[in-house]
Amino acid sequence: MKKEKDHIKNIRVDYNQGTLEAKDLDPNPINLFEAWMHIAINADISEPNAMTLSTASLEGQPSSRVVLLKDVENGSFIFFTNYDSRKGIELASNPKAALVFFWREIGKQVRIEGLVKKIDPGKSTTYFQSRPKGSQIGAHASNQSQVIDHKNQLEKKVLEIEATYADEAHLPRPANWGGYQLKPAMIEFWQGRPSRLHDRFQYTKVGEKWEIVRLAP
Repeated sequence: MKKEKDHIKNIRVDYNQGTLEAKDLDPNPINLFEAWMHIAINADISEPNAMTLSTASLEGQPSSRVVLLKDVENGSFIFFTNYDSRKGIELASNPKAALVFFWREIGKQVRIEGLVKKIDPGKSTTYFQSRPKGSQIGAHASNQSQVIDHKNQLEKKVLEIEATYADEAHLPRPANWGGYQLKPAMIEFWQGRPSRLHDRFQYTKVGEKWEIVRLAP
């Protein structure tokens, strides 16, 4: 039997890494996000670009997974994946999605909601061929999210692709693999504070401007 102090209900974290006040905000939330990402990178957080991506089917069933942010370009958040994966299929039918960054070590969280679309195929190819060759091979070998009978199937396919492209520095980008950009309509910044009195500010896109409100924790 677990000791009472080990029970999940007794886990507590009191955040005291800083505050977030109106004077700290930028009129453009992308600038504030990039500043926070810079802080996270310099704090030596493991994979500070890791983000939870939530998508939903047309029936409304949500699904979430962790993916990696690869760029912030023209106000959009860029990530890459297999278009035939569950997230790719859901985004094809319902382009609304949400992202969450949580940097526990610095007591910060960012929530983002918006519309997603595929990026230019040429940019997807450029990024794909910049990846380590092993990652390129893995993208060819894996029919992401599909059922496989045994791991050996995947390992066999990897060996076949390695042999086919043994003398090539880069593999062609699979047609079903590439980038997406999420254009935000809402971004919320959360700064953990003691006693759960967290600081929260929400930016909402209205026309070409961002409206800012403080939210109760």
